Amino acid sequence: MSKRKEKRAFRNAIPFMLPSLVGMIVFSLLPILISIVISFTGWNGLDRLSWKTLADNFVFLDNYKQILGTDEFWKVLGHTCYYIVLYIPLVLVMSLVIASILNRNMKGITVFRVMYYIPVLTSWVAASLIWKWVLSPQYGILNQLLGYLGISGPGWLTDKVWAMPAIVLASVWKDMGFYGLFLLSGLKAIDTGYYEAATVDGAGKMKQFFSITLPLLSPSMFFCIIMALINAFQLFPQVQIMTEGGPNGATQVMVERIYTYGFKYFKMGYASAYSWLLFVIIFALTLVQMKLQNKWVHYES
Repeated sequence: MSKRKEKRAFRNAIPFMLPSLVGMIVFSLLPILISIVISFTGWNGLDRLSWKTLADNFVFLDNYKQILGTDEFWKVLGHTCYYIVLYIPLVLVMSLVIASILNRNMKGITVFRVMYYIPVLTSWVAASLIWKWVLSPQYGILNQLLGYLGISGPGWLTDKVWAMPAIVLASVWKDMGFYGLFLLSGLKAIDTGYYEAATVDGAGKMKQFFSITLPLLSPSMFFCIIMALINAFQLFPQVQIMTEGGPNGATQVMVERIYTYGFKYFKMGYASAYSWLLFVIIFALTLVQMKLQNKWVHYES
């Protein structure tokens, strides 16, 4: 196609692209730019937003200095990292187990696939309320089951030690069907010829899993790790509903602090600065993962 035809095709496509472009600019790019500006101000979120208001409340880097200079930020970041260390390995292992089970050719397997995906479709509000009941120390079913085994269950959501693992438990239950679906698609894409050749060579199931399945599943695993890491840093609804950051601040995480400062303390500039620090952390860790993928992700040529 000549350059003249390409330009003509582009001009003809503009009317069809315009609604989407306007929507992206107005509802995505513009709020992002405004939030950057707000992060350099002390705007409270209540006064009318205007350039004069922002100029009168301009504090430049004070919000960032104050956040990074407080013990709270590092404690909250530590809580978030603690959640990630527990959550990502557990959700990946459970997702891989589910994908392996659902990859079998057996009667009624479609029903099981739907059942495992139902938690993903459930809203976090409903799921959090369910888990808040399940983990209740007085009438929760989990402690009742532990009681039948002679184990005295802890106060899951009221104990500083167990509050974050309880959040992780609910999150893994909610998300493992989502990542399991991607891993299942990865398993389906593996050529069965590899397994047939390995069987002829005398390789057992475990040898096949670590030498064939995991290497060829690594692109899907890489995608799941990236998505799980990003979602984990944005942990919020289950914390807000199940613990509200408690007990004694044990489940305070990054997004919970952003919400609290922005919509409870009305320090919108401070909350915006918090959110951009979170963006920088997520962006940096994603870049690191992208760089490290060459060391362990194997793409079929």
